[in-house]
Amino acid sequence: MSHLLTAWSSLRGQRTDAHVLMATRVVRSFGDGFVSLVLARYLVELDFSGLQIGLVATATLLGTSVATLLVGALADRLGRRRVLLAAAVLMCGTGVGFATSSQFVPLLLIALVGTLNPTAGDVSVFLPVEQAILPQTVSDRQRTALFARYNLGGALAAACGALFAGVPGLLEHAFGWPTLDILRGMFLLYAAFAVLVAMLYSRLSPQAEVAAPSASRVPLGRSRAVVFQLSALFAVDAFAGGLVVQSLLAFWLFERFGLSLGQAGAIFFAAGTAAAFSYLVAAWVAERIGLVNTMVFTHLPSNVLLALVPLMPTAWLAVAFLIARYGLSQMDVPTRQSYVMAVVDPEERAAAASVTGVSRALASATGPALAGFLLGLTTFGIPLLLAGALKSLYDFALLAKFRALRPPEERLAATSGTRWQQATSDRQRKDA
Repeated sequence: MSHLLTAWSSLRGQRTDAHVLMATRVVRSFGDGFVSLVLARYLVELDFSGLQIGLVATATLLGTSVATLLVGALADRLGRRRVLLAAAVLMCGTGVGFATSSQFVPLLLIALVGTLNPTAGDVSVFLPVEQAILPQTVSDRQRTALFARYNLGGALAAACGALFAGVPGLLEHAFGWPTLDILRGMFLLYAAFAVLVAMLYSRLSPQAEVAAPSASRVPLGRSRAVVFQLSALFAVDAFAGGLVVQSLLAFWLFERFGLSLGQAGAIFFAAGTAAAFSYLVAAWVAERIGLVNTMVFTHLPSNVLLALVPLMPTAWLAVAFLIARYGLSQMDVPTRQSYVMAVVDPEERAAAASVTGVSRALASATGPALAGFLLGLTTFGIPLLLAGALKSLYDFALLAKFRALRPPEERLAATSGTRWQQATSDRQRKDA
């Protein structure tokens, strides 16, 4: 408990840039939280098949991966704030595009070039730049706690956004408005949030930019090997995650158990809230057993829970296992982000966040189409079983490959511990 209080109180000493980025994460995540569920219902109302819904989700992730790669390569040269503002403009256009289109091909193209996030999670064109800025606002020892708070705010906002997704049902019953019109209004609201995000980004200070970027410097230099190895492993985890993105989980709940959009929103609110507070626990655990150990040993039990969800005979048993899974599965998010930023050179952080983010986005992009196809064949929940098995393989591989590569704060703690043990041994010999 004292650790959590210390983590919260340290927020006062952070620069304004950290506050700005945590505020933008909250606004964006609230929008992602409701639009990821509205997207599934909107496409169902348009009579899209499971495969078509999966293809739209895949297009959003493919487009995000390309944009993320460009952001990581160019952000430090063009200016981080400028790139973030451009992304906010694209977010606004995405909301307007979905609100005004109802045909499959136009929606597929808008999904491909836009910022829509079917996961309501950490796949976003905004994240590489934000993750590069955050570590330079605090010390190494505070880095993981900062990422925990950053993700806590985002997860709570996404959970509230999921609950807000029940508003269309309430409006339909209260006023008799057409469902499609209400859902289009939700996409316009998403566009309005983009305007607020742009206003917040405009408050970033000059310290958010990288110091004197060199035109001849490659985005990834000494950190390349580590980043590529991490990216390959993250791709396995992300592909599995793509099989169970929030939009498709909502679709599965609609088809398997006949739940409404409002019920799905309440479920993902509870799941998101459980995930949110796990971030602070993750920071506490990581300080004691290390970042990689925290990533693995919290992730493995969540994979077992995920694989058990489709085996449940009733909706509420399935929901209970799903919420329990969310309470563990996201503890690797702040620890993973902190670990990547710790093991690369500071001037290569934006590129490292971009490359690892792209590997995740590209890999996860293939998952929704496959999951949609499988859910079109049967509502049993095969994608959930596959995701649980693949994620477990990723955890074992990560532990084997990177357990020995420690971030600076863990190396310092290990060195201090060795010196203390040596000093104690010397005193004991003298006493003897």
